[in-house]
Amino acid sequence: MNPVNIPNVKIAVIDDDLMVRDFVVTVLMYCVNRDVLSFDSGLDAWRYIEDYESPDIIISEIDVPGLNGFELMAKFREKSPGKKCLLMSDNPANEQPARNSGADAFLAKPVRVNDLFEVVQNFVVRG
Repeated sequence: MNPVNIPNVKIAVIDDDLMVRDFVVTVLMYCVNRDVLSFDSGLDAWRYIEDYESPDIIISEIDVPGLNGFELMAKFREKSPGKKCLLMSDNPANEQPARNSGADAFLAKPVRVNDLFEVVQNFVVRG
């Protein structure tokens, strides 16, 4: 049996709801055993991305202050094509616009642990 080699992936989580953000960050840190960046606004995340190395994956709430998830994804994709963008929302009507705008995945809130395990499986382990 070959061990799974998880690359040193950097993930950024953007959500203005502290409880949701902490939950997602904690689960992802447990899954990938790496540091996960955490931001409460799209603008703060974008400033980090501009000034430092881009994360490999961003997971953003659509309705965050500063830059919303769609705007952040567009800027991130322009700077770092080929990296993964996942959008999440508690509004089911946002799923199709998220997919139409090019999101690699949509996470319905409330986010479940199994949803995050699937994210890790699809975007970290398999790359």
